[in-house]
Amino acid sequence: MEEKVSTLDKLPVGTKGKIVKIKAVGELRRRLVDMGVIHGTEVKVEGVAPLGDPIEVTVMGYRLSLRKREASQIEIEVI
Repeated sequence: MEEKVSTLDKLPVGTKGKIVKIKAVGELRRRLVDMGVIHGTEVKVEGVAPLGDPIEVTVMGYRLSLRKREASQIEIEVI
């Protein structure tokens, strides 16, 4: 099976994926990791605001809203 890697901001609503890489650095990286956005964690896109920003995802059993530019720093393997 071919693995499909994308960034979190490009996934459609309802899509599940596994985090494979966090490209963010510094304060943003620390904040994402503090919220449970870590390598190997499963995420699901729950919704996108009408204008496309922010994006709501489920991670580690809770819902998290991320700005589109933050979500673009998270690489996902679609599952």
